[in-house]
Amino acid sequence: MQKPKYSLIMLIDDSEIDNFINLKMIESCHFAENVHVYSSGKSALEYLKNMERSKGTFNSSVPELIFLDINMPGLDGFQFADEFEKLDAQFRAGIKIIVLTSSINPEDSKKSKQFPGIIDFITKPLTQTALMAIKNG
Repeated sequence: MQKPKYSLIMLIDDSEIDNFINLKMIESCHFAENVHVYSSGKSALEYLKNMERSKGTFNSSVPELIFLDINMPGLDGFQFADEFEKLDAQFRAGIKIIVLTSSINPEDSKKSKQFPGIIDFITKPLTQTALMAIKNG
C-alpha cells in the first residue's frame, strides 16, 4: 500500500453528504493519514487560529491541504480565504487550499485565483482521478 501524501488535510463544506462522500474517497485513495471535517468556514477558521496561537506546539495538527467549498452560509469560501490570508504568513506557508465546489460559474474560478493560498479549483464530486493528480502534482 502506498504511503499517504498528506499527514493531515481539512474538508470544509456545509453539506454532510458531500463531506461523507469526500472523506470516503480520500480514505479509499490513501490520500491522507488524517482528515478533519468542518461543516462551516467559521469553525474551521477558529481551529486554524487556535493552531496559529499555539506557535507550532501542535505542528502535527496543522493541515497541509484544505478542500474548501465556496457556497456556504455564514462565512462562505471566499470570505474564509480572505480571513485565511490574515493569518501569520509563516503559519499559512505550509497550507494549500483547493476549492472543491459545485459551482460551474467561471467568475468563481476567476475569483479564486485572486487568493495566493488557493492552488486549484475543482468541481464536485471529488474523484480518484482528481486526487491522483494532486498526489502526483
